[in-house]
Amino acid sequence: MGYLTTHILDTTKGIAAVGVKIHLYKHTADGQRQRIHSTLSNNDGRCDQPLLQDDDFTVGVYELEFAIDEYFNHSDLPNNNDDTKTPSFLNTVVIRFGISDDNAHYHIPLLVSPYSYSTYRGS
Repeated sequence: MGYLTTHILDTTKGIAAVGVKIHLYKHTADGQRQRIHSTLSNNDGRCDQPLLQDDDFTVGVYELEFAIDEYFNHSDLPNNNDDTKTPSFLNTVVIRFGISDDNAHYHIPLLVSPYSYSTYRGS
């Protein structure tokens, strides 16, 4: 059986992003999205267990949401957004992706700073 993992790296500091809120959604046949998992990134910027695995790991379209604004608002960067009335440049980073092989390992790394992010299908 396949499984889904993620990893978040704070490229501003060159460290793992600890304590990032993560929500996983699955898109349903009627075009809605259903939240199926929520967690926080650990001290390694990863989750303590796969986000999706076993019988829950099925072919379909999914979204990962990362609360990046909350993470950087609580960081010690000199330009962090202390004024809650002013929105951060990046708020929630959403990555929509498809799972086409229910026997594969899908790993979605997120490399993030307060002003940019990148992702790819990792191994």
